Amino acid sequence: MKNILVTGGAGFIGANFVKYLLRKQRDILVVNYDALTYAGNLESLSDLLEEKRHIFIHGDIRDQSKIEKTLVENQIEGVINFAAESHVDRSIDNPGEFIQTNVVGTLNLLATARKLGIKRFLQISTDEVYGSLSSEEAAFTEDTQIRPNSPYSASKASADHLVRAYHHTFGMDTLITRCSNNYGPLQFPEKMIPLCINNAFCGKKIPVYGDGMQIRDWLYVEDHCEAIWKVFLKGKSGEVYNIGGDNQMTNIDLVRTILKTCGRDDSLISFVKDRPGHDRRYAINFSKIKKELDWKPKHDFASGIVSTVKWYSENREWLDHLTSGEYKSYYEKMYSGR
Repeated sequence: MKNILVTGGAGFIGANFVKYLLRKQRDILVVNYDALTYAGNLESLSDLLEEKRHIFIHGDIRDQSKIEKTLVENQIEGVINFAAESHVDRSIDNPGEFIQTNVVGTLNLLATARKLGIKRFLQISTDEVYGSLSSEEAAFTEDTQIRPNSPYSASKASADHLVRAYHHTFGMDTLITRCSNNYGPLQFPEKMIPLCINNAFCGKKIPVYGDGMQIRDWLYVEDHCEAIWKVFLKGKSGEVYNIGGDNQMTNIDLVRTILKTCGRDDSLISFVKDRPGHDRRYAINFSKIKKELDWKPKHDFASGIVSTVKWYSENREWLDHLTSGEYKSYYEKMYSGR
């Protein structure tokens, strides 16, 4: 396929994927479609302004007529859907917004892609749809029952069900990937790792929910991008592929590692009231993609976090821009009293 639509391509993972794809595939046209909400940032794409193989279109995936026009005018053959509201705290504050973008938006994309005979549709999802694990339970596999616990993960699970249904009912060539927590360059600073890095740079307190013993698996974003493209090219139609980083750790150990990397000590740690319904542990089994598509992560956390801190250190202007205005007011509201 030569012409690919990437939705949500001005967001964290989407922007990294667009850059990865243009770097790896010289004969491809990437049409980047993004609503530019608070987490979408054109500055993340500034180095692509002169790239003729990259077309940016400002649009919302809930706008079915604009989606159809974009697909037709650019002769799109495949769709990769990153577009989503993705922050759990925001979903607790406003669940309806997540349903509109993550469910209704995905439905619009599916319906339009089916109408126009798009060859392949890849949905980018999350391990959070599986719910929470105890310390004794085995890692999530693609066959683990879906049991989302937040409005965000429920909206992503709903979207996944729609993608599966369009494959089963209409015969569409669809795929789903479910990843663990991503980190790396260009991540919006409300998320845990860039928030910790920014606060460490500024000597501000770093909020840690509850006892900090929640466990997550961390996946370097470039590794994720490589896996996504392998699934899009070679994945079996109708299948789900888990993508993990093989880097499980507690939140408190994560924060301490970041502080050490930034040259700060633990005095910046501030334990705050836990998030409602906070999942205790995620762990992801990615043996399927390893066996079928010969993929595994290249970065361990030790090297990945050093590269990430270095990137944020060298791009303070980008970070400062995003930590002002609307985001700053939300950030202060979100953590006050928790």
